[in-house]
Amino acid sequence: MRIGYGFDIHAFGSIKPLIIGGVQIPYNKGLIAHSNGDLLIHSLIDALLGATAMGDIGTFFPSEDKKYKNINSRILLKYIWKRIYLKNYRISNIDITIITETPKILSYIFLMRSNIASDLNIKIEKISVKSTSSKMIGCIGRKEGIACQSLVMLVKSKNTDRKNNII
Repeated sequence: MRIGYGFDIHAFGSIKPLIIGGVQIPYNKGLIAHSNGDLLIHSLIDALLGATAMGDIGTFFPSEDKKYKNINSRILLKYIWKRIYLKNYRISNIDITIITETPKILSYIFLMRSNIASDLNIKIEKISVKSTSSKMIGCIGRKEGIACQSLVMLVKSKNTDRKNNII
């Protein structure tokens, strides 16, 4: 069993759409980022990489590399998961917390979970996404940005049959 933790934070200030967990959230500001700024996916990638001691998101997708400019972060997640999956790791569960004052995202959580389940080819029941505020403290409390934390538990599979990877 391996546990990984990921964290990401981005400031508001972009004209890009606000995308969290692969879902476009109606809001008057996007997040400043090299990619599409999907901090949920970024923190999840870091958690997966941390659980397998493979580095971090910047190791694979440096922000200085122009080919990742505005890239859909779900593409990056699928790439990382394929590498981890081929090492016979399987996801036991994922627990994600988004920290934001605004926008309110409760009505988008099921779509976020669905996107993650689809990208990782796992059952949606293995994925928890929740949201909390910072109680008006710090940069998030001042509505300057959003943060996200992800925890992942991986198990090593003895089954090398990769035809059915939903566990």
